[in-house]
Amino acid sequence: MTTTAATTALLPRPGPLLGAYPLRGPSPPTPWSGGWWRRTAAPPPVHRVAAIRAQQARWAALSELEFRAHLRRLRARLARDGFGGAQRVRALGCVAAAAQRALGRNPYDTQLLCAEALLDDHLAEMATGEGKTLAAALAAAVAALAGVPVHVMTANDYLAARDAAQLGLLYGVLGLRTGVVLGSTAPDARRAAYACDLTYATAREIAFDHLRDRAHLRAQGSELQRCASRLAGEAPPPLLLRGLCMAIVDEADSLMIDEATMPLVLAETQDDPGHRAACFQALMLARRLTPGEDLHLDAERLAVHWTDTGTERLEQCADGLGGAWLNRRHRQDLVGAALVALHGLEPDRHYLVREGRVELLDAVTGRAAPGRVWARGLQTLVELKEGCPVTPPTRTSAQTSYQRFFLGYLRLSGISGTLAECRAELRAVYGRQIVAVPLRRPGQRQLAAPRLFATGQARAEAIPARVQALVAAGRPVLIGVDTVAEAQALSGRLSAAGVEHQVLDARHDADEAAVVAMAGQAGTVTVATRMAGRGTDIELGAGVAARGGLHVLCCQDNVSARLDRQFIGRAARQGDPGSAEVWHALDASIWQSGGASVGLLRRRQQDGQGALVVPAAVVQAWNRRLQGTHQEQGMRQRRRLLEQDRTWQTQLEFTHLHA
Repeated sequence: MTTTAATTALLPRPGPLLGAYPLRGPSPPTPWSGGWWRRTAAPPPVHRVAAIRAQQARWAALSELEFRAHLRRLRARLARDGFGGAQRVRALGCVAAAAQRALGRNPYDTQLLCAEALLDDHLAEMATGEGKTLAAALAAAVAALAGVPVHVMTANDYLAARDAAQLGLLYGVLGLRTGVVLGSTAPDARRAAYACDLTYATAREIAFDHLRDRAHLRAQGSELQRCASRLAGEAPPPLLLRGLCMAIVDEADSLMIDEATMPLVLAETQDDPGHRAACFQALMLARRLTPGEDLHLDAERLAVHWTDTGTERLEQCADGLGGAWLNRRHRQDLVGAALVALHGLEPDRHYLVREGRVELLDAVTGRAAPGRVWARGLQTLVELKEGCPVTPPTRTSAQTSYQRFFLGYLRLSGISGTLAECRAELRAVYGRQIVAVPLRRPGQRQLAAPRLFATGQARAEAIPARVQALVAAGRPVLIGVDTVAEAQALSGRLSAAGVEHQVLDARHDADEAAVVAMAGQAGTVTVATRMAGRGTDIELGAGVAARGGLHVLCCQDNVSARLDRQFIGRAARQGDPGSAEVWHALDASIWQSGGASVGLLRRRQQDGQGALVVPAAVVQAWNRRLQGTHQEQGMRQRRRLLEQDRTWQTQLEFTHLHA
């Protein structure tokens, strides 16, 4: 049942008031600029923590039987009155005591403050390593005790399975059932997992299961038709979810901002015998054309711009094929896609070839994205180029975006270490404020001055010497690069220099947590792509803290300051010592977008390690300016997608209403 703002004050759970499938209806867009909401909200007052601790002590003093009896009464009150005010304090005290019993962990004060913010439907900015997983579990448990189905969204399947297993002990003490949905989970098992009090899964899995439910509901007709079918004894197949009641999103900025431009399309395979043949012919034609003479390839946007010579030559090459190839637009579109597949998309940068399949690489996370495919024949073209089995063509049966999917939840909160930079957009799109949770201990991170190299190759050549100096001092080093190809190339340079190291990229994602967990041992060198290992703690080995802690060398050319902070945040967690530095390359796409004025920096002299002699303040100022420009462009793109998505949905609903 779709609900409006007037009904969202109720506890968001299936029942007679909100129906069997609670869901928020469309909401009007919020202005995208200006206003008081740009400020970061204050965390809950500290005296609330003292009240929660007092309740925790009372719960901890109870025997097992007394705990269960008091828990039953608490659940009844929460189900009746909700989880606000005094009931929330009592419930958080109960959950904190249960964490001590089940996990042997006493939640930090900052984790309790974070849980309060999440229960208030805020987005909590909590620094890396401060215990976001347990903080989210505290909030999820309180809501689940009130009878609200809670979806806890994690970054990947590994984290979903890990958190569900570890925190299931906590939820079990509270009498709550925990489910987990992975990419390999069968439909019946998914339905059972969503029927639990709490469900751990990636946002992708839940979003596509919701799309499947929507498709089934549309196939069953209107609500009146469904009621008539039930009265006639014609039971429709059960849905997977119980609605979009409450979500707690881990790494909220990644999903709610970075992934917002990725449309979620539920597709069905279709029989099209000519599809593979047409793509094969397009590749054949594309190989006869010369980039720079017949066409210009925009590598950044993966677009083809035809020259007059190329248009004529393509027409001549396709003249003998006949059929649809006589159509100029069809010809240029499909051959243009073939040219992108041949010259624009690179293995280990845009995709992996693994076990005979082409797997796309997420541009933000650097991880493989199973199930994600290119549209308009591009997937087939890349598969033919790589000699892989061809994925059958598909047609769209339902689609949405992460933006509209998250807006469907009656209660929505999230947590991340980097939210401040995008607080205006998060408020405009999702209506959520940012609450900054203070550090548990004072930070000790030391940031070195940024360095700028003329080329990425010059930067890569300087890395081994820097790493050798740090390893000689007994410090662990974590190096961040952009792509799998760069990780492999850097690995070769380190090996040639005699530096033992480990590589963590999309090819080794199964070992991600284990590799990152060991990255804090003395003398360990780890090369990682993008957000590899996010969600796994890096604990310092014996004696490492006394030597300065983990050093992070960020050689990523990130288009967002948030992504820089995410990687730098791996060092100096929870008050540990640590240091970080960022190395830039002038030939990276973000610096190239600065035009000729940035190119003037190339004329500066180089120091002994190949870095340009440019004041750190100048490098920082240019980087902030370029990242700000990209952030504005990305925000406009996400805004257009949301508006198009809303328009598409309105037209779809109108069509179904009047069919």
